[in-house]
Amino acid sequence: MQVNAYAAPAAGQPLAPTVIERRDVGANDVLIQIQYAGICHSDIHTVNGDWGPQPFPVVPGHEIVGVVAEVGAEVTRHKVGDRVGVGCMVNSCGTCTNCRNGDEQYCTQGMVGTYAATDRDGTTTQGGYSTHVVVDADYVLSVPEGIDPASAAPLLCAGITTYTPLKHWKAGPGTKVAVVGLGGLGHMAVKIAHALGAHVTVLSQSLKKQEDGLRLGADEYFATSDPDTFEQLAGRFDLIINTVSAALDLDAYLGLLAVDGTLVNVGAPAEPLSINVFSLIGARRSFAGSMIGGIALTQEMLDFCAEHGIAAEVEVIGADRINDAYERVLASDVRYRFVIDTATLA
Repeated sequence: MQVNAYAAPAAGQPLAPTVIERRDVGANDVLIQIQYAGICHSDIHTVNGDWGPQPFPVVPGHEIVGVVAEVGAEVTRHKVGDRVGVGCMVNSCGTCTNCRNGDEQYCTQGMVGTYAATDRDGTTTQGGYSTHVVVDADYVLSVPEGIDPASAAPLLCAGITTYTPLKHWKAGPGTKVAVVGLGGLGHMAVKIAHALGAHVTVLSQSLKKQEDGLRLGADEYFATSDPDTFEQLAGRFDLIINTVSAALDLDAYLGLLAVDGTLVNVGAPAEPLSINVFSLIGARRSFAGSMIGGIALTQEMLDFCAEHGIAAEVEVIGADRINDAYERVLASDVRYRFVIDTATLA
């Protein structure tokens, strides 16, 4: 079927309306009528070519919420009318050790991204800035009715990207967690870490979002532009979640960790980062990375957010404002996630 979409025609070029082809609904496929699609910084990195050449034209969007419009003959988990979501991947091999362990995002054959990837039929995947998408049912999530659908969309990337390391490194009562950056990812990290029972500190360049940070669940808020911050907080944290997609002085942030503490990068800057090894060995610290989460964990995250009343803070826009939204994201002028109302694509 042909559907309306917004695509980037080439690297660094403005997105524009287009029509794309969606595959026929197979036996284990779900056709989703998309209602909302979040704008992730990864979308911007991709269409700007920051992460290397891309198979243009590209329709971005991997924070998708919609309603099931059709299911294949073998689909039992979803039915027409269900509210569902799709995150950053739409397929994987399903047989490697990582896939069998529920870590499909680390598929040894390479997981299939929701856009700009090669799908199982050899075509290029196209994302959620469109009216409909066809996805293998095993990669479709159930979105609880208790979450507003527009506010639920960013959970499919920003939510799971921060939930995964918080769970893996056991954030909870008695742990001290710092979140670097209060943006699309950071504000979700604060909400989730608070709900898990951790003591939460925001580390932001300035104090201009301090009121927001405390409202979202932070216990403390510090400006990293103040050099006294790094002296005052030295050796304090068990876990630091770095959500910033830009170069930072990692050694300075590693100095904020307690013995056995871990700094986890979930932001993905285009340029390499460097570390002085003595920042690690001096207190048995770790520097790690984390990328989204498996399908089962993503469903757990959605259910957790529904149970705790957690959703993203969003600004809903029409499709004709996508390019303006990209500029505002780069200028940090959004609190805290743009979400496209895909009805404006019809």
